[in-house]
Amino acid sequence: MQTRPRLGTRWIRAAAVGAVMPAAMVLAQVGMEFMPDGGRTLVLAAFDNDPERIAELAAASREPDEWYALVMDTGAELTEVQARTLAGYLSLNLPLPDPASLRELEPAGLADALPRDGKDLAVANCQSCHSFFTGYLTHDRDKTGWMQTFQAPFHREIDMNRTEIETFAHYSELNMPLSFDEVPPEWRF
Repeated sequence: MQTRPRLGTRWIRAAAVGAVMPAAMVLAQVGMEFMPDGGRTLVLAAFDNDPERIAELAAASREPDEWYALVMDTGAELTEVQARTLAGYLSLNLPLPDPASLRELEPAGLADALPRDGKDLAVANCQSCHSFFTGYLTHDRDKTGWMQTFQAPFHREIDMNRTEIETFAHYSELNMPLSFDEVPPEWRF
């Protein structure tokens, strides 16, 4: 009996992710509300979806501690981890090449104009080859540990630049692991 070759489930998942990648930035967080917010969401919360203010910030370059102090001065109700997540995101991703263009956007379009954050990058890249739960959500690593995951041959193929890798690692260090109970049953294993 002759059998047809099967396409591996990893290949099928990778193809599916690749087919929707252009929409990944917009849709990355749909169904992922259980995960802690990343920098794109937090910047809007901390700075009130204000295109003028966010354009001003997007032109600046600051160290993480300077961003953290600025974030804490906003009066936004952020936890310590959220404030550190946002400060790291801003220090790694700003200044933007054309910050003035943000002034022309409606508040709803601001998030899409900002660089992908750690949550976006995890959702877009960590599901196509392994379980999101056991391969990402439950790992407890420091930033160096997360950075080292990209040294593995199978992770070198992920299309992320150095800033994105650092953004991912910073977010993951602060926000992972999630406890079993924080992850909805449909996302476990």
